[in-house]
Amino acid sequence: MRLKEKKIILGITGSIAAYKAAYLTRLLIKEGATVKIIVTPYAKEFITPVTLATLSGNTVLCDFFSYDDGSWNSHIELGIWADLMLIAPVTANTIAKMANGICDNLLLTTYLSVRCPVMIAPAMDSDMFVHPATLNNIEILRSRNNVIVEPASGELASGLEGKGRMEEPERIVDRVADFLRDHSGKKKLEGKRILVTAGPTQEKIDPVRYVGNYSSGKMGYAIAEKLASEGADVVLVSGHVNIVPQHPGIELVKTVDAQEMYNECKKAFPACHAAILSAAVADFTPVKYSGSKIKRKGDILRIEMKPTVDIAEELGKLKKKGQILAGFALETHNEVDNALSKIRKKNLDFIVLNKLSEEGTGFQFDTNKVTIIGKDQKVKEYELKPKKLVAEDIVNYLVKLL
Repeated sequence: MRLKEKKIILGITGSIAAYKAAYLTRLLIKEGATVKIIVTPYAKEFITPVTLATLSGNTVLCDFFSYDDGSWNSHIELGIWADLMLIAPVTANTIAKMANGICDNLLLTTYLSVRCPVMIAPAMDSDMFVHPATLNNIEILRSRNNVIVEPASGELASGLEGKGRMEEPERIVDRVADFLRDHSGKKKLEGKRILVTAGPTQEKIDPVRYVGNYSSGKMGYAIAEKLASEGADVVLVSGHVNIVPQHPGIELVKTVDAQEMYNECKKAFPACHAAILSAAVADFTPVKYSGSKIKRKGDILRIEMKPTVDIAEELGKLKKKGQILAGFALETHNEVDNALSKIRKKNLDFIVLNKLSEEGTGFQFDTNKVTIIGKDQKVKEYELKPKKLVAEDIVNYLVKLL
């Protein structure tokens, strides 16, 4: 039982998805948790307290006091008691109140009083979910360390299709179990040394010009920060970017061109448990470097190019048993087939596939949408989200392999 002796407050708000709370309660109990339930007044329109009390084995709370004997339901005591507060489903209305400190019912008052972590699973129509006000409120809660269980996409109660379905109870319980395990003391990657590459390479033409690309390094640096926050000792081999790593567990190694980046990776990789190669390494470099600035002569300048060293392929040859090697792929067509080919050719354990076909993805953006493909050919697609959250997905995938 993954939640043995864990104490959980389950909050339920007025959404049609409240019917899932019955099964969610049953799963939490089955995993060994003690569950106390607080419902909002509107939640009782969708699921009865009798059902929830029967499943949880505890009285379901809604009001500040009992109308039978006047006894007080103390939100303070509840807040001290719990190991986790889970609100599922949570509506746009309750999210807005949480973000702005409004406490006009027992659930919200308890939320403002708890000392434990809080996890929320939104449920609403897609138009409400993508409204700037809702998205801003969710980001406010995220910035206050509330854990967001992203809603799924699919058919909604309105009959429309889109993102807004509360995540399925089984997956919510998995998130709860993983979260409480990961915050029990020991971090996921303590004792692990991991190599990360980030940013672009600059292949010099002459002292003032180079061949490069638009990579900002944001994705690689976000991965390095997440790895370090999970206890890893990180070697970050980076091309030229305008970012400074913040975590003290990151050792920054600056490089310029593909050959320099390869030399540093070759040096660091043997002592590492894993490597995530997210740098945008140039595929070609000039055959000849001019020590002085090339002057303009005539109408055409021809620069002969040769392939750069393939860092992923070379590290794949060096990889020892037990090491994990992950690469990135940026494709414009036949994305999955091309990515699978790279996994085989370069001896990768998984590859992160970037796509340029959707708005908000690719170089320079703060968001990304990726697909992770394992060497077992299993494909897992993720929603468009901030690169910091994409980094979490990638690191979590790595953790399972390690």
